[in-house]
Amino acid sequence: MIITKAKPFPEILQSLQREETVFLVGCSECATVCKTGGEEEVKAMRERLEQEGKVVSGWVILDPGCNLLEARKEFRKHKEEVTHADSLLVMSCGGGVQIAQEASGKVVHPANNTLFLGTVKRFGQFRQYCSMCGECILDLTGGICPMTRCAKGLLNGPCGGANDGKCEVNPDNDCAWIKIYDRLKEIGRLDEFIASPVQLHDYSVNTKPTTLLLERNGPGMEDK
Repeated sequence: MIITKAKPFPEILQSLQREETVFLVGCSECATVCKTGGEEEVKAMRERLEQEGKVVSGWVILDPGCNLLEARKEFRKHKEEVTHADSLLVMSCGGGVQIAQEASGKVVHPANNTLFLGTVKRFGQFRQYCSMCGECILDLTGGICPMTRCAKGLLNGPCGGANDGKCEVNPDNDCAWIKIYDRLKEIGRLDEFIASPVQLHDYSVNTKPTTLLLERNGPGMEDK
């Protein structure tokens, strides 16, 4: 799940200062869960903008906001409202903002800041477990990602600065490498890691921007 945080409303108003009429775009998935771009938040944004003298020509909740074909389809349904708007205020992640621009051709403004790929601990509580690095080593580290959960991103062991099992960079966090050590010991894989520790990350596997094309191959899918 892509975790987003709403921009301060004055910052949004500042970005919209040159536009009078706005069309709002929300997202049915991640932004809805984060309460930054679901139907409730989109309606609240419409009300706040109208109180500030803006004209809201319409709104839509894309399902999801990062799907180009879905965005084009929904914008066609709302063609008059989208055309009439000076710009789109997109209440989703950065990917959704760019999809809205590509699908509509309009000026776009992000209503949210995109923070990280997160997991859901419980409603309203999100944690970053994955950095989408392109070279997953979770099988070697007991299912705990040192690239993300170690504040320094160390891949071959702890830095030595932990205190009482807590990270020296952020004492609120457990030391990722102590957790990895305990987990590998628990599942009987510690000796294997010590014999061949992870040392290098191949950053070439995650050059930007990245494209993945899938094509059907019988009953399954494979990358092209």
